[in-house]
Amino acid sequence: MIDIQSLQKRWADGPLEPWAKLLTEQVAAGLSVLRHGDIPRWQAALESLPEIHVDNASLDAASVTVSAQDSMSETTREKLESALRGLCPWRKGPYDLFGLAIDTEWHSDWKWDRLTPHIAPLDNRRVLDVGCGNGYHCWRMRGAGANEVIGIDPSPLFVIQFAALQRYLQDPAVAVLPMGIEKLPPKLHAFDTAFSMGVLYHRRSPMEHLMTLRDSLRSGGELVLETLVIEGDERQCLVPQGRYARMGNVWFIPSSAMLVLWLAKLGWKNPRVVDESVTTTDEQRSTDWMSYQSLANFLDPNDPTLTLEGYPAPRRAVVIAEAP
Repeated sequence: MIDIQSLQKRWADGPLEPWAKLLTEQVAAGLSVLRHGDIPRWQAALESLPEIHVDNASLDAASVTVSAQDSMSETTREKLESALRGLCPWRKGPYDLFGLAIDTEWHSDWKWDRLTPHIAPLDNRRVLDVGCGNGYHCWRMRGAGANEVIGIDPSPLFVIQFAALQRYLQDPAVAVLPMGIEKLPPKLHAFDTAFSMGVLYHRRSPMEHLMTLRDSLRSGGELVLETLVIEGDERQCLVPQGRYARMGNVWFIPSSAMLVLWLAKLGWKNPRVVDESVTTTDEQRSTDWMSYQSLANFLDPNDPTLTLEGYPAPRRAVVIAEAP
């Protein structure tokens, strides 16, 4: 499912060689059935995907798309949809596989459109995407010219979803590995750009997260950080008591100004906010491919500016900085 040997060969004698030596053990641990009892079911869905000849792949449009010149038989289409639905819920996207539209919970393309005008061109860059989910943004990074994109995410389902997409996209320059950022070897200084989107507020130690991102980058490399924020000055930070928008693992939500201060304190160069917006129920919502509750169910029904718990509704900022 993951071509570890190709990665190890590609990373040999380079800045990623220390990580290459750990990959076999890390991938085995990340996809162990001890981590999630549904892994065998998801792997069976992956293995049931039909063979389809791909004529074209598009990574630079809103919907990551693969297509075939010849029309599919109804039997093949049913097998394709059955296998992909066996990997629900699909949270990041959208995707279009041979005319089958996967309408994901998130319009991840909207986030991409907000940040791309502000980041350094990705042409020929080695990119790290932390908390990448099923790899939607990894594909968009590759479509924007990145030479290599490595995504990491601890969720086995998302890694297997990526494997399903890779079955047809077949791009060895993009990989998603089943692990969190804490598994990165220290002080790699290997990447030209590092993305961390929707992760920081899940970390018990946000400063440690920012330091690990800093040490993954070469000097002058770019951080693209997207996270929940609250309104306020550099003294404002929300520490939810209990859940936030029904999420139980939210630890710190700073103001954008405080977030910039954190980055500056850790030595990041020129930290700046390039976008800040309230998340809408059009951008994050339940769909046929993610039928569980979503943002609309997490907001106060009488005041959508608040979560069910009475905290400010989700607001997200994109902050960019350069590694020292």
